[in-house]
Amino acid sequence: MGEWIHFWIVAAILVCGIAAFILAAAGVFKFGFVMNRMHASGLGDSLGLGCVVLSLIIASGLDLTSLKLCLLVLFMWLTSPVSTHFLSRIEINTNPFIRRHVRFKENGDRQKEEVE
Repeated sequence: MGEWIHFWIVAAILVCGIAAFILAAAGVFKFGFVMNRMHASGLGDSLGLGCVVLSLIIASGLDLTSLKLCLLVLFMWLTSPVSTHFLSRIEINTNPFIRRHVRFKENGDRQKEEVE
């Protein structure tokens, strides 16, 4: 009986992770503005990968493989914001139509204030 409960817990978390990946992929294709696309893909990276790896850790038990999977999630959580920030700065500096989507502060600071 306990094995079935363990199986269904792993399956439920895995399905949540796969659903997060599918929704992130749909968001990347649905949204037209690159900042919105980056937000959708970031959710897929964080939530989807976290749920899938958590289900794999629960399925395999606590061993060296679990530690490697945790290090994989840590690596993704540290590198994904850096790459997203880099891509957003490139978009702000190279897109001549950025003011259609983002309002900037009046003092010339290029930090985005609000995304429409």
